[in-house]
Amino acid sequence: MNLKYCTYTCMCLALYFCQACGLSSNSNDKMVKYLADTYDKFYVKENTFCPEAEFVFFDSLSTKHPDANMRMRASFFKANGFLKLGQEQEATLAFEKILQVAKAEHRHFTDVLKGYAIAYLRMGERQNCISNHSSESCIMPIKDAGVHQNKTGSSKAIEIYQQLLKEDNKDYESRWLLNIAYMTLGEYPSKVPPQWLIPNLDKDNSEYAIKPFTDIAPNLGLNKRNMAGGVIMDDFNNDGYLDIITSDWGLKGAMHYFRNDTKGSFTDCSVISDLGRFKGGLNMIQADYNNDGFLDILVLRGAWMGKFGKQANSLLRNNGDNTFTDVTVESGLFSEHPTQAGVWRDFNNDGWLDLFIGNENSGFDEYNPCELFLSKKDGTFIEVASSANCQIIDFVKGVNAADYDNDGLQDIVISGLQGKRTLLRNTGLKNNIPQFEDVTERAGLGDVRVSTFPTWFWDYDNDGWQDIFVCGYEFDKSIAFSAGTEALGIPNKASKMYLYHNNHDGTFKNVSEEAGLNKSVFAMGANFGDIDNDGYLDMYLGTGNPDYKSLVPNRLFRNMGNGKFADVTVSGRVGNLQKGHGVAITDLDNDGDNDIFIEVGGAYIGDSYNNSLYLNPGQNDNRWINIQLEGTETNRSAIGTRLKITFREKGVKRVLYRDVNSGGSFGASALRREIGIGQSNLIDEIEITWAKTGKKQVLRNLKPNQFIKVKEGSNVITKVNLKKTPFTNQYTDIPICDSKTMSL
Repeated sequence: MNLKYCTYTCMCLALYFCQACGLSSNSNDKMVKYLADTYDKFYVKENTFCPEAEFVFFDSLSTKHPDANMRMRASFFKANGFLKLGQEQEATLAFEKILQVAKAEHRHFTDVLKGYAIAYLRMGERQNCISNHSSESCIMPIKDAGVHQNKTGSSKAIEIYQQLLKEDNKDYESRWLLNIAYMTLGEYPSKVPPQWLIPNLDKDNSEYAIKPFTDIAPNLGLNKRNMAGGVIMDDFNNDGYLDIITSDWGLKGAMHYFRNDTKGSFTDCSVISDLGRFKGGLNMIQADYNNDGFLDILVLRGAWMGKFGKQANSLLRNNGDNTFTDVTVESGLFSEHPTQAGVWRDFNNDGWLDLFIGNENSGFDEYNPCELFLSKKDGTFIEVASSANCQIIDFVKGVNAADYDNDGLQDIVISGLQGKRTLLRNTGLKNNIPQFEDVTERAGLGDVRVSTFPTWFWDYDNDGWQDIFVCGYEFDKSIAFSAGTEALGIPNKASKMYLYHNNHDGTFKNVSEEAGLNKSVFAMGANFGDIDNDGYLDMYLGTGNPDYKSLVPNRLFRNMGNGKFADVTVSGRVGNLQKGHGVAITDLDNDGDNDIFIEVGGAYIGDSYNNSLYLNPGQNDNRWINIQLEGTETNRSAIGTRLKITFREKGVKRVLYRDVNSGGSFGASALRREIGIGQSNLIDEIEITWAKTGKKQVLRNLKPNQFIKVKEGSNVITKVNLKKTPFTNQYTDIPICDSKTMSL
């Protein structure tokens, strides 16, 4: 690919963006129109993620094509089109018609029968989990208010799955879904035919249990129904209380801004903030890119869509008054590559945040290299990936950054679907541009060739060195088949989770098996946090894929503090069967323990689902400290700054290590550090190593269970008086912000 041609093309695209929408329009109007034009441009039958156009084509073909076999094939795609559009009743009738024709012609179509079954299963979900949504809906094991009252859909699905299993008793996909269908009726395991029972789906596969979380999103009006998308939980108006911002990946799906009213509920400020006008975005990440003291938002677009993913990302500047302005073009970030993966870090240690974006290459005719945008320290950026040796070509699904070798420079890990992980070591500056070296093989990350999705750096064992987690995304036949075989102890070819322990010498060891993580999870959205304040980082993984048969639970793993993790999904009541995307883990109600927000919904309008906010009941009386850092020489967000926390618990000295970041690669937690310290009554020392300078700032003899703020270079510890905000309100619809409620 000719570099001059690429530069010229980007300039032309930016020029189009600036001119096509009219000189009188502001930048928000221009981006909104650009996104609308992009939707219209990609409204074509070839775009599998545009089922509206696809359906019109197959509907016509199913009646007008002269060849009977082609009409039958088109009818099958038309029936699936009904499902994509959320018209399950019509889908069942369409599949039934195909089966009648097949029976008359003495033909058998297993795929049609499976489509018929999932259409009925989806109908049951529509009539129960969506139309009559509750906090128990679709939580595995399904029980209490989650059990279907209208039993028609699941009952019919059970009949069809039994027929499929009589024809093939090794159809583990149908066997898994049969067990789920019985569970929706409250008849698992007692009514499941013994020969097809998958036992213990109502139990954790570990011997450890936690107190159950409660989904309070319906109580607060936060259970908006949307397709796949991202989430950020952080403080966007500097009142100390955490807000929630979500996105919807469809170019007809809008962002939402839920502002914390500080009284135990939220108001919807999507319209008045202008965020509600912006469409699309599978993921988002926050940072104060211009060091003005307010968190800004980067929206990442086009993932999974191949050539139809040529969609610009958006940089939305926080104006400090609860409104946002699109500054994508003026900042120099405008480009059109399919992506959902990015990370903010100060890669050249100049005190300003830079941006690395991992793009998707799904074919030989595509050229979507990874991008590195260096801050010019005036609110604008320059793209330097080629000069920095990080212009990776891969189908990137996750990126993250940290200083894994403790040399004061931020390194990058990349996860993708082409079978490899990439570790880029930052070696320092050349001509004022950071230089990266691919050390994947040398570091030991090339041990398995398998598709992977979410990834992150974290110090899971508190030894002061960043470890790496990456989750596989390769299944055997289907996700449901893989889940069924694994639950039955039958070997399959699905990928696992992979945990790489830092050996302190630039290399890593795969410790997945000894950690108890050699399980197939198929995570998309994922993040980490300390759910029980024991000082060890746990993780929550959102699962699924566009296939409607991918009904597998999201998973919660507790870090046991001994190098092992325990699956506590069932006891925690967080195993939502619907498609899990952006995840944020943070203390939303200021009671000291981490809560979980997950954006739930699939790739099609018919797979829209309600988001969940899992409130932590408090697992114990462990203590904690909450620290907000503000950089002066370091970037204002303090991203990349490191903390070392020393205390004694029951007479034993303990040391924890944390970095300032938003967590995993799909979903963004708050940047303030929420640190559990077990049963300690006093924190002996907190050592802060500021990201730019490497200078250390030490705080001593801190009492736990408080919120504090620390500014770089200042010896003053500011206590932040935040009140607990118990979420008890019962809303049918969330209140809408007006001009009076917008004031800071």
